[in-house]
Amino acid sequence: MGTRDLSAFLSVPAAIEFQEKYDWDRVRAACHQLAREALNKIKTLTGLPSYYPDDRWYVQMFAAPLPDSINVSSIKSQLYDRYRIEAPVHEWNGKKLIRVSIQAYNTESDIKALINSLQSLLAERV
Repeated sequence: MGTRDLSAFLSVPAAIEFQEKYDWDRVRAACHQLAREALNKIKTLTGLPSYYPDDRWYVQMFAAPLPDSINVSSIKSQLYDRYRIEAPVHEWNGKKLIRVSIQAYNTESDIKALINSLQSLLAERV
């Protein structure tokens, strides 16, 4: 126990104060709205159903299914190399998916860039 780092515990009051000062409930709601839009656009793009029965099952981060025909490592590298978009794309339990995380600094133009990039890569069958 001599290596126990208490800094995480000691930072909690400052984190609570930060969230109160910047109205983090509003920020979280705005992030959720962007996440909802992104998920709906990915569903439309791929034609695949969501993993979630409704939008109460996620807040700022979600996974969306991708077509079985894609190469996950190629899509992931092309998203970054060509478009400078960092997003986990992988296979889990035989399903291919992309995980999208929306933060306070993300905008609708970020979502548009992701969707346009995915559309191009899926059309190329990367």
